[in-house]
This record gives sequence, C-alpha cells and structure tokens, in this order.
Amino acid sequence: MSYAAPAPSRDPSEIPAFCQGIQYFGPAWPGFDAHTAELAIAQGDKAIRDATDANAVYQTLLMADALRYLTLQVTGAKASGHPGGFASSADAYAALVMLGHTNIVTEVGHHAPGYYSAMFLDTSLEAMGIHNVQQMRDRFREKHGLLGHLSGAIPGILSPAGPLGQGQHFAMSGALLHPGTLFPVTIGDGGMGEPYVLNSMLHFHIAYPKVTNFLPVLIWNGYSQEHHSMVSNFSNAEMIAYWKGHGFEEVILVDAKEYDDANQQGAYVDSTRFSHERRLVFAQAVLVATDRAARSALGGKLTAFVIKQIKGAGVHTLGAKSHNLYAQHTLDNSDVIEGLKRRALPTAAWQNVRNNFARAGGGPAAKTVVTESVLKIAPLGELPLKEFALGESSVPSTAFGAIAAEVGKRDPRFVVTNADGNEASGMANINVALKIRHPNTDDLYHQGPNGQVYEPLNEDACAGLAAGLALFGSRSLWLSYESFAINGLPIVQTVAQAMAELRRKTPSVINMFTAGALEQGRNGWTHQRPEVEAYFAALMRTGNVFPLYPVDANMIQVAYDWALGTYNKGIAIFASKSPLPVRTTLDQGRRALADGAVTLYETSPGMDEVDRDGSVRSSSAAGKKGTLVFAVAGDMVLLPVYEAKELLEREGYRVRIVAVVNPRRLYRPLDVAWDTCSEPDNGFLSDAGFSKLFDGDALIAVSGGASATLEPVLLRARSPRRDLISWKRGETAASPKEIMDYNGISAEAIGVRVAQLFKA
Repeated sequence: MSYAAPAPSRDPSEIPAFCQGIQYFGPAWPGFDAHTAELAIAQGDKAIRDATDANAVYQTLLMADALRYLTLQVTGAKASGHPGGFASSADAYAALVMLGHTNIVTEVGHHAPGYYSAMFLDTSLEAMGIHNVQQMRDRFREKHGLLGHLSGAIPGILSPAGPLGQGQHFAMSGALLHPGTLFPVTIGDGGMGEPYVLNSMLHFHIAYPKVTNFLPVLIWNGYSQEHHSMVSNFSNAEMIAYWKGHGFEEVILVDAKEYDDANQQGAYVDSTRFSHERRLVFAQAVLVATDRAARSALGGKLTAFVIKQIKGAGVHTLGAKSHNLYAQHTLDNSDVIEGLKRRALPTAAWQNVRNNFARAGGGPAAKTVVTESVLKIAPLGELPLKEFALGESSVPSTAFGAIAAEVGKRDPRFVVTNADGNEASGMANINVALKIRHPNTDDLYHQGPNGQVYEPLNEDACAGLAAGLALFGSRSLWLSYESFAINGLPIVQTVAQAMAELRRKTPSVINMFTAGALEQGRNGWTHQRPEVEAYFAALMRTGNVFPLYPVDANMIQVAYDWALGTYNKGIAIFASKSPLPVRTTLDQGRRALADGAVTLYETSPGMDEVDRDGSVRSSSAAGKKGTLVFAVAGDMVLLPVYEAKELLEREGYRVRIVAVVNPRRLYRPLDVAWDTCSEPDNGFLSDAGFSKLFDGDALIAVSGGASATLEPVLLRARSPRRDLISWKRGETAASPKEIMDYNGISAEAIGVRVAQLFKA
C-alpha cells in the first residue's frame, strides 16, 4: 500500500529539530494515535516487554520504515551508496532493537547507510556533530564523515564491514568475551558464496559449545550485488537444512511470501506492498521469531534466524538493481522521489521512533555497546625473556613460543590461533602449555576442551577470531606458516586499518609468520609465498602497521614483548623455525626495535681476523676498496650475507651488516600517515642515525622475501652505488641454500653484484 505524501509542513515549529533535512512527511497510519499513545519501550526499560503486544508491533514497523526512508534519503543526497540490501533487513534490524539487542554486527559493508541511520536515530551520531538529517546527508561518504562502508570510527558501530565473510568473526569474538550479551550478525545471501562463513561458525561451536550468544541473521533476499544470489533457488526446507548441516540446532525462518496479499510474483516479495493490516501481521511474525531466536541463542542453542523477502523492499526499486544508486539517482530522480514518498512518515512517528531507539539497549549505542569502552584485561607483568649466548644455535620460533605460552598462563582470555599446527612451526611448547581446544582430551596431542589454542584448518577462521578478539579488546595471537597466510590477511588488514580510526585503546592485532619461502624448499612454489611480506610492506605507510624481522631467538622475544605493549597497531613478526646463530643480545634487540635497525657486524681495520679454518690473516687491506653496507631483512637470509662478507673482506672491502628489523621506523615522517592514527606512533630514525647505519661507498639491500620491505632504506640511502637482492620465484629445492642459490641470494652472486657496482 502506498501513501500520497502531503506537502511538507509550513510551520517549522511542528517539525522536530532532528528531522531537518527530511523532504517528505506522510499522513498518520490507521490507528496511529491509539498505538503510539505510550512508547513501546517503557520508561526505565531497555526493551519491549511482549513481542506479541499490538503497540510494540506497530511501533516496530514504524521503526523499520523510518530506517528505510533515511537509508534512501541519505544515499539519494549523494546519488551514491547502497540502499537495497539494508532495506530488506530493516524489519529484522528494528525487531532486534526493540527487543533491546543493540550489539549488532554485520558482514555487509553495503548496509552502512542503514546502520548510520540507526546510529542517527538513537542519537549516537551527535558525538560527531550530526544532529539532524541534513547534516547526515551532507556528511555521508565525505571525509571526516560517514564512510561508504562501516568503520569503528563511527560512534556506536561495533566493527568494520568491508570484504564479505568477516562479520561472523566479530560476532563470535564478542560472544566469547561477553557471556550473556547477544551479538546478532546480519549476513547477506549474496555473501553466502564467500568461503568459510558457515564452517567457521561450525568449528567455533565445536570448540566453544557453550558460547551460543551470537545470532546469525540471514537476509535472504534472492540477490547479490549484480545478479541473483547463488542460493536463490533453495527451498525454505533446503535453506534450513543447509544451516542445520553446519551445526545449528535451531533455525527460525520467516518468509514474507506467506503474508503477501498483493499477489506479487516469484519466491521473493516486498512486504511494504502488503496491505497495512498484513504488514502488521508480518511485522509481528518477524518480532516474535526474532525474540524466539534471541532467547534460544542466549539459552544455549546454536541458533540462526532467516528473514526472506526481496532485496530493496521499500526503497526505489527491487532486486539487484536496488543494490546501489547510480549517478541519475539524485533526490530529483522520479524513482527516488516515489520511494521516499511511499515511506514518508508523520512527524510524530519520527519522534516515536527516536524515543524508542534512545531507550533500546539502555541508551544510545555510542554509550552502551561493548566496543565503546576499554575491556579490562589481565596484567602481564614482566615476562621471563631468556637470553641465549651469542654464537649459540637456537630456533627463533621456539623461543617465541615460550613467551606466548607464558602470556596464556597469565591471561586466561588469551587465544592463540593456528591452522597448520604449532608443532610444525617449532612451537609445540605453546600446545604443551596452553593445550589445543578440542572436544577430545588426548595428552599425546596436548588437546582438551578448555585449551587456549584454536586450530581450525583454514586461515580465514584463524585470522578472523584472533583479529576480532583484538578489535573487541582482548589479547590474541595468529600464528601461521607464511605460505598459507594469504587467506587470512584480508581481515587482519581490515582490523588493523579499523584500529587506526578507533576512538578507544585496544590491544594490537599481532601475528607471527614462520616457515617463510626460504624454508619451504622441498614443498616447492606452492608453499613459497613472499607476497605476504609485500602485503605488510604496503601497509606500513598507513601509520599503524609494523612488520618485524627479528634476526635470532633473542630478538624475537624482545619483538613480541614490545608488540604486547602496543595498542591499535597491526604487527606481523616474520621468523624461521630452523636453528640459526644468535647474533644479538636482548638489549641490541630493544635498540633495533626502537631505531628500526641495528649493526650486526662491521670490519675492524688494523685487527687480525680469524678464518674459519683457524688461520690468522691480517685485515690491513680491509677497506682499501671502500665500505660496503648490507641492509638485510630476515634471519635465514643472513647466512649467505655473512658468507659473502668473508670473501669481500679478502678482496679488500670493509663490510658492515645491518639488520633491518622494524622497517616502519626507517621511513621519514612525511612518508607515513602516522599522525592520522589513533594511538599515533611518531618514532622514526633520525637522519644522523640513519647515516650512521647505512652510509657507505655502496649499499646492497638483501631480502629473502619481498623487496618492498626494504623501500624505506632505499628511499633514504645516500650511497652513490646501490643494489637490491631479493626473492624472484619459487621452485622445488632440497635445502634453503639451494632455493637461495636459485634466487641469486648466495655469496657468489653477491660477490658478482659487488664487482658490478664498483666497476660502474
């Protein structure tokens, strides 16, 4: 049923101030005065008391239409944005709010204008100076305004939403940290094609069977972004079976088609086209089903709620064509105008909706949702770092594991995630201390139902839970074979960049990648993925991302200890699982993290050098050909560099080997957006400090992975001769040395490069 909108009121005093910018107001619905005489959420309450109460149903439907109207009004103001997906979810969203469940997460970034509309109506956006609809229109999709996709920078928004398939991780993280609080997560059927959405929830449920206080809400509208969704042909029974096949004990489905009295064709219909009476019947069905689903989830059953109605219900058009607005969809476009007029509400309805929003959940989301305050976490105190002797051979990842295990002992909420197994990465000590979380207790495999090590066999689920826990305020750690990490990187990037915008402190999202390309010789190119390093190198310029390259078992402990003391950062530690020489003290490691780099070796002219065969040779010739500086990122890759320095010293070169440990510190301040980040870090090595480390007659930057890691060095280096040696491509090889030789990272190849440099 559509309503002809009257001309806007001529008396500005009749329009609430927050409604300034609303273009169309409509007539009162039948029974308006009777059903709105009292607010459905009573004074002092956080939710309606009865999901079947006629007044509550009526006011829930008002809320759903208010959300639809604002979503279209705001996107139309910029002829940009995505109204269709949220429009089909508005009934479910309104039901959740009226039931007091306001810790709502979404995996659908395209629902942003609807979520912003909700934050406006509950007054949360006033914290960023948005007091009326006109101001919201002006600042939608503008700098320092309302981002095109959801962000934690917006008051009341729990988590970011951009790439599909991420939202459920935030909901599960919230549920794990906040027992007794419901975390609904809206999921679009267009996103059901993303990997791991349902199986990540199944694994989580097996690992944490008592944590059921998250509620997936499937917005089954039949369409994705540009076409029908891949599950659009499922029957209702098939959809229920699909969820139950992934461990869901209770699946509650409301199909708008069953309430249609407008004779709409197809399996998916628009509930806003029903008669007013049938709209109320449908609204009650959604409200009652949502209440039942919420109670089930909070009562210990893994539960899903499915609402089925066509995409774009109640806005300017239907189906995939409603997904986003095009350039012609301005507020003067006839389709947009008619869509707004159909959803237009009287001014008294807007006040009713705002008042219910303001009471739901105990107040504005900006003041009440769990991510609007800092979560208290267990103090760690001073961690027991073990100082290995210089020259000793030790496994960096194992030394790291000992510290991670200690963190878990001191912080019971600490979770370690790993898909390929800690034991395979030289970190069995983590499993021994913290236990793999598994329903089967088995001491041989160090597993049990209360473990702190989460091991689903996909990196998306590993990275998702770890990143979600960090974003929601708890310590976590994602451990991965560097070669497999690719699938988990998008959510780590999403969270790290969200942390740069947060208005609160939260522990940094910390990752450790081991078994890099150089260690994966026999596995061949399928396991050699240096682009992981390139991924983090590209993120350094965002200002809060720090890839770290400790060189040995001492430095990796210091690196993790440093990371644990940071907030709102994205930190990736790269290290080997092979025994390597200890080259630094703990204090040298601390200096390397602070400065970005540290000198590991420098030829000392005038002193005798001892060859590996024990013979003594004079170094008086050292330096005659000039000073050669190696800037090296990585640990294993130092082996051929040290081998090369002996050859080069014999030829008369003075050699300095500098470990590039924290390359973000080696940029210039102007290169990095550090000053735009919350919890800003303006630590950059001074020009004098940089020159002391890297000035010479020639500079060769060396990486066993991506060359992009060394950009900060090459950007600032003043040496007249410069070169770069790094990974080229993968191949099956019998040893790290063979794969390094294949990539031109050998003492001999380095010698050739040096000769070419100085000949030039």
